[in-house]
Amino acid sequence: MGSKKFMQIDSFIEKLRGFEKDIITRDSVLDFCSSVQITDSSLAPYTHFDEKFYTRNLIYRDDLFEVMTICWQPGQKTPVHTHNGQLCWMIPQSGNLGVVDYKWMGCDHPENQNVVGIDCLAGSDHTKVEVVREVEACAGGPVLTADKLQTIHRLYNLSETSERAVSIHIYSRPIDSCVAFDMQKNQCYRRQLAYFSKYGEVAQRDLPVEIGLPVIQ
Repeated sequence: MGSKKFMQIDSFIEKLRGFEKDIITRDSVLDFCSSVQITDSSLAPYTHFDEKFYTRNLIYRDDLFEVMTICWQPGQKTPVHTHNGQLCWMIPQSGNLGVVDYKWMGCDHPENQNVVGIDCLAGSDHTKVEVVREVEACAGGPVLTADKLQTIHRLYNLSETSERAVSIHIYSRPIDSCVAFDMQKNQCYRRQLAYFSKYGEVAQRDLPVEIGLPVIQ
């Protein structure tokens, strides 16, 4: 692939919306995302950090696409989680992130997967997932994806002490909740998702019921 084209986030979203005219596929959006470099200056209104948790900052949302930045202080990480059966793309913007992909191996409520509109109802007390691979996501490097086959992962800032990180996330369709895994207890549960900021404005945090747990991406 040749050099990437620098693009403002508004132009990126305008191009992304063009995919809504046809069937949205993982590879078509991946090729587009891999060809561009979003400018830091255009992302500045959507770059907000918090000392306690990584932040989810909404840039754009319609019925088919959701676009946000996630901002990571050193050492911040997500729980192991799913993507509700949707397609996802992650563009590493700055810093270095670790990505651990998992495979679902079984649980005591497999019938909870057979529901319409979401990947699983969750609620298992004996669920098992295994690590598939671990990769590093670096600024300017490859765009990472989650799809209907590889949908479970954990993200974390590789820097434990000094370097912040920013990543751009695109979901199709938008994701309002997902399944998260408690790896110590081998349990899973469904979580509602919230934003730290919307369209550049930091809002009252719409925290999920489980107060004290980080809002997950």
